Amino acid sequence: MARLARQAAGFTLIELLVTISIMALMTLLSWRGIDGMMRTKDQLSARSDQVMTLQTALTQWTVDLDNLAETRVVSAADYDGSVLRMTRRDAVSPAEGLRVVAWTRRLADGNAFWVRWQSPNVRTQSDLLAAWAKAQQWGREPTPEDRALDIPLAVLTDWQLFYYRDNAWSNPLSSAADPNQPVASGLNAPPKGVRLVLALAPGQPFAGVLTRDWVRPLVGGGKSL
Repeated sequence: MARLARQAAGFTLIELLVTISIMALMTLLSWRGIDGMMRTKDQLSARSDQVMTLQTALTQWTVDLDNLAETRVVSAADYDGSVLRMTRRDAVSPAEGLRVVAWTRRLADGNAFWVRWQSPNVRTQSDLLAAWAKAQQWGREPTPEDRALDIPLAVLTDWQLFYYRDNAWSNPLSSAADPNQPVASGLNAPPKGVRLVLALAPGQPFAGVLTRDWVRPLVGGGKSL
């Protein structure tokens, strides 16, 4: 009878404390595991976003070059050592006019980012000249409003451009020996090829030197390497 009475009394206080302690420890370990999984998921998501952003930027780079347009107002492509400005057709609706786009390396928050700018569609010579000047101002002396609209495409330690001229890659700031390179207006014609060299900063999914070659469609059948 005594044994049955003790069994009916339930768990002792010590047994309850031990059980609660074990459950608390299991809960803590479970939360640590879930927290670790969430951090890993966030890191993978962030790296995936960075990869997609860089791929999108390189695709846009190719589209800009594929649609270079020659005018007798401004150059098709002009690199001043800091900013690359391009005059291009609208890839979706060519009849909508031209755009001016610009690419540069921008210092912000202790890092250097690869960034891009584009104008609205332009139809008149005065609008084209204004957009061309705005592109240079954006690259060299951006306003706070300009900086607020910048979308970082990649973190760079450096970037370089080379033009393919006279059967060789050369600095775009050097003069071309080919007399057929300038157009009648004296403006630079689109280069036959452009080599982009990005030095991607550590800590990104892709780090180190990335090289991308573009060949003018009329020269290379529309293929970029």
